[in-house]
Amino acid sequence: MIDLRFLRENPEAVKENIRKKFQDHKLPLVDEVIELDEKARTAQQEADSLRAKRNSVSKQIGALMKEGKKEEAMALKEQVAKDAERLAQLEEQEKELQEMVTKIMMTIPNIIDPSVPIGKDDSCNVEIQKYGDPVVPDFEIPYHTEIMERFDGIDLDAAGKVAGNGFYYLMGDIARLHSAVISYARDFMIDRGFTYCVPPFMIRSNVVTGVMSFDEMDAMMYKIEGEDLYLIGTSEHSMIGKFIDTIQEEEKLPYTLTSYSPCFRKEKGAHGIEERGVYRIHQFEKQEMIVVCRPEESAKWYDQLWQNTVDLFRSLDIPVRTLECCSGDLADLKVKSCDVEAWSPRQKKYFEVGSCSNLGDAQARRLKIRVKGKDKNKYFAHTLNNTVVAPPRMLIAFLENNLNADGSVNVPEALRPYMGGKEKLLPLHE
Repeated sequence: MIDLRFLRENPEAVKENIRKKFQDHKLPLVDEVIELDEKARTAQQEADSLRAKRNSVSKQIGALMKEGKKEEAMALKEQVAKDAERLAQLEEQEKELQEMVTKIMMTIPNIIDPSVPIGKDDSCNVEIQKYGDPVVPDFEIPYHTEIMERFDGIDLDAAGKVAGNGFYYLMGDIARLHSAVISYARDFMIDRGFTYCVPPFMIRSNVVTGVMSFDEMDAMMYKIEGEDLYLIGTSEHSMIGKFIDTIQEEEKLPYTLTSYSPCFRKEKGAHGIEERGVYRIHQFEKQEMIVVCRPEESAKWYDQLWQNTVDLFRSLDIPVRTLECCSGDLADLKVKSCDVEAWSPRQKKYFEVGSCSNLGDAQARRLKIRVKGKDKNKYFAHTLNNTVVAPPRMLIAFLENNLNADGSVNVPEALRPYMGGKEKLLPLHE
């Protein structure tokens, strides 16, 4: 959510930002919120005036009663009563107007960074850099579920009977590999100075609306029936929520946290063959990183966060690239975002395995995460998040890039301590 004062003073800049996001249907909202805000401030001014008058008249009444001027005092009391009725009306009007303003402000997109490429959708995203040499072996690489089945490592049919489509059982070496990747990612981030955290896996609605847009909420979140609780779609949600309605001391920033959680997502809509198996699912596990910092530090942390993911994948012999998200592909709260994509030798192309985002002060403004500076002035923090690793999707990249012609899978040196020292996984079936 952007600063209301900024919108009031720079309406054309806000409208131009909306155009860059290809959300022209939201253009009238800028003028609408300005009009509602003006009415709210007018009501507030009149209410403040009546409160000041009430205090002044109350003193007069007391003085008149002491002087024995009862009739004059009673006349003033009648005026105070009338003013009280008007004040109650104004307070209710002001509350309603402010709620309307807030509701609209929650739908107006954040101001994007000037470096963001302008484009309507993800087809306009721009490749930044490649890391590692993408290799296509001289043998055929099966679909990822076929590779897992050779190890008796997956059962989609049983999961379908138990929970429906979008769920899975992982077993044996594949399940162990899944846990090894998560454990390795945890230690990788701890070694980079991040504090490890296991957060709540459910959050209240005020946290949900604080960390994401309404459209994202509808497309992603599972609601717990009968309770004000939602299953998290990523630990970023509860990790940023940890700081809700707080005032942080500036000298304690930045907070750099890495968190583990299961993630639950609706994943609405139909998906193609390449997004079946365990690519797009309703339940998965994830290691995340988040940063809460001063505004002037967020650009630096943004670059450090996506670099962490690149370094982790390269340590597991997986070629990756970074892709700058264009304006139309940015969620409303984001200032800037890039995807990390892993190489798929089977598809002969890259696919998304993580996303890094700088949200500026949008989440902090919604959740009231403030910082007290050395000068005692308060300001909103900046928040950032990035995927460290999210198996089982990451397992697709891992298995394809480490598969041998005989069906065995190499275990990179960095992962061997988490796999009982194994250097290779050997299939149980051809």
